[in-house]
Amino acid sequence: MATIGSFTKTDNGYTGTLTLEPITTKRGEKFPDYRVLAGASDIGAAWHRTSKEGAAYLSVLLDAPSFPAAIFCSLIKTGVEKGYSLVWERPKNRE
Repeated sequence: MATIGSFTKTDNGYTGTLTLEPITTKRGEKFPDYRVLAGASDIGAAWHRTSKEGAAYLSVLLDAPSFPAAIFCSLIKTGVEKGYSLVWERPKNRE
């Protein structure tokens, strides 16, 4: 697993290398819970999820015209009180 960046939980989402801003008007159950911003650019979305072990995390999709492909990652809690890490793993070949 590789770390993309470190984040801090705030009253208005998460801040770090990117900003995860809550979406206050969801249009349906599958609609994202957060917008992912790089500065003023919207580059993704995030959804609340729970692991098989019962740990809460955010499933994050990063995608922008400059990316060769979308990046699927997770924002997970670290040992620090309000600390989180955005991590990803390169998909294994499907053979």
